[in-house]
Amino acid sequence: MNQLILSFVSPDRPGLVDTLSDIVHQHHGNWQTSSLHHLSGFFAGVVEIAVTEEQTQSLIDKIQSIPNVKCIIEQTAQHAGTRASLVLELTANDRSGIVRDISSVIHQQGGNLLKLVSAHEGAAHSGVELFKAKASIDVAESNIDDLITALEATADDLMVDISR
Repeated sequence: MNQLILSFVSPDRPGLVDTLSDIVHQHHGNWQTSSLHHLSGFFAGVVEIAVTEEQTQSLIDKIQSIPNVKCIIEQTAQHAGTRASLVLELTANDRSGIVRDISSVIHQQGGNLLKLVSAHEGAAHSGVELFKAKASIDVAESNIDDLITALEATADDLMVDISR
């Protein structure tokens, strides 16, 4: 089996996921991990697809022929999954550069950012704009305490909750 990583963006329209999943099914592929989002009138996503060697090119060609969908498809011969050792839930007052600061600390502490899902929302009682994120990372056990200390030092208001 080949693993395909499909990254796409399209003006949002009803039926887009149905179209993509139908193409995967027609080519006997298996829709595996995905993250799909509506963003400012567009629909964007990343999908991991398992497909036989014989169906791979036909599947790629069919996906790339969908009107008004821009996509990048990367192929790998084997599943390259990595298990995250930590999940960080981060909350702070929103400010410019916060994602850069967080990702830089993770990198400097020897961590690998596997997944980041973030949101911008108002605090319930004060209305202050908050940055909230959930990050899955892989980091050596010996670096965990230093990583948390370094993250908390990026801002006085940054709260970090950790789970495994």
